[in-house]
Amino acid sequence: MSRKLNFLVVFTGIAVIALLNSCTNEIIDEEKPTISINYSDGFPSACENLNRGQSYAIKAKVTDNLELASYSVEIHHNFDHHTHDDQLVDCTLDPVKSAVNPLVFSKSGVINGQLTEYEINQVITISETVDTGDYHLALSVTDITGWQARTSVDIKIVE
Repeated sequence: MSRKLNFLVVFTGIAVIALLNSCTNEIIDEEKPTISINYSDGFPSACENLNRGQSYAIKAKVTDNLELASYSVEIHHNFDHHTHDDQLVDCTLDPVKSAVNPLVFSKSGVINGQLTEYEINQVITISETVDTGDYHLALSVTDITGWQARTSVDIKIVE
């Protein structure tokens, strides 16, 4: 064989072995990350009243079996009494109403450092001018492979 052909055969063999080896070592992630507000520092709990003009630290633990990638915290009004499929607690709701100046909050972040556990700690200040009433706090977390978990809790903004 010519030197060129010999090199090509050896190079192709090494490439095939490397490719097969990388395929057999690939980890398949079949677990979604988790979100919990139900621990001693978790906040807010379901049906919690939050006062206008105050600041609060939203805290939740997120975990994953491999690696966490990002999270989001969102608050939107529930003046129409819609629900989310994961709400486990029924709170007493105010009468249905139209929004005039609802609180709208959305914040997302990246989780660096190849962590499998992280505490979301997002401070929010509630303006004195937002509509009082029923709101949803929605949390989501995404892991490094793209799995996502979501949860939401009913909260109420009061005077």
